Amino acid sequence: MQLVVFDDGRAELSPLTDFRAVFDVRTGALTTLERHEADLGLHVSALFVPEAIASLTGERHDVLINRLDLGATSLLLINGGCPLLPEEARDLAMGSAVVSDDGRLIAARVGPESAMALLKGENADSVKGIHVTIAESHTLLDRPWEVIAALDMALRFDLDLIARHRKRGPLPEGVTVIGSAERVFLHPDAEVHPGTVINVEEGPVAISSGSEVMPGSVLFGPCSVGRDCVVHPNTVVRGQTSLGPHSKIAGEVASCVFQGYANKAHEGFIGHSFVGEWVNFGAGTNGSNLLNTYSQISATAQPGGEPEPTGQSFLGAIIGDHVKFAIGSRISTGSVLHAGSMFAVSSFIGGCVGGFMWATDAGDSVYRFDRWVDTMRVVMSRRGLEPGQAYIERARVLHAQASAVEA
Repeated sequence: MQLVVFDDGRAELSPLTDFRAVFDVRTGALTTLERHEADLGLHVSALFVPEAIASLTGERHDVLINRLDLGATSLLLINGGCPLLPEEARDLAMGSAVVSDDGRLIAARVGPESAMALLKGENADSVKGIHVTIAESHTLLDRPWEVIAALDMALRFDLDLIARHRKRGPLPEGVTVIGSAERVFLHPDAEVHPGTVINVEEGPVAISSGSEVMPGSVLFGPCSVGRDCVVHPNTVVRGQTSLGPHSKIAGEVASCVFQGYANKAHEGFIGHSFVGEWVNFGAGTNGSNLLNTYSQISATAQPGGEPEPTGQSFLGAIIGDHVKFAIGSRISTGSVLHAGSMFAVSSFIGGCVGGFMWATDAGDSVYRFDRWVDTMRVVMSRRGLEPGQAYIERARVLHAQASAVEA
């Protein structure tokens, strides 16, 4: 059986998906694609994505993009917007499919001909020979803030996978564990300094290869520290937090997803937020994650859109890739900040802000693309990386879209 994961492009998930397919979004300790591969014991053989990100996805994955191995006899299709498979989608019989209550395909096990029909957008109940079941629970991400609502369950699922498969090293002397030390999954190549406190009473803690946790830090489970992260001295990492690879963390974070390659290297609080790649928080930046009224938070997904109830009373910010904050920035509850923007304002940053904005007290303007690319190259080179051509072209398209909206 071959695994095929697809992004149907039908959800409104920007800025999470500006620079990646939905299955590459970190929805727990792992990305959704990594979770499905580890859970099912299968390596993906093909990925299907909207044409706008096909080249970018091809730079990231060495598999078939938007085409199938037509010689395969059994293909398992999984919607990349589904962080955790519902029970109905497990152990699918050949010729069966599971859909959401609005007809979106969640998973199917079919042959190549039926697979192509489904991947081209045909409804499962209109494809001959497929038995369709409707999932009883909401399983597909529709709005960017839903990644925070799904975080706790997905993170705990991932930590269970890590417990079963990851090599473990001994805890150094001088590290205090509150709860059972068996719930700490320290990679042999990670370093945790004496004076660190790890509380696993509410869930496990996993610390990946190459990461360093410095003295005085306190980690609460469930949480995951990805590979090559740095947790600075006296940092508090509260539960339901996933730090993606190459992130630098200080101050206090709670119930957050860091996609990876982000810097929060100074004091300040960020809670119930999604932080994209290459985000930088200036010293003393703080985010609100609770209204003074303690009421449900509304948020707007796209510039010019209408506020929507999120169903959440705790929600910080959804922060796109390459967003930068000056020192002392203050981020309002339920903010959605699209990719590529720079904020250096003395007032609160809030609402839904379009991409590639240059925001100062003197006013807002669109970030000049050539200057933005120069900065991006410098930032990425500090981690030994260079953006591919498809990455730059994707940024160019997003910049043009943001410029058109601003005009």
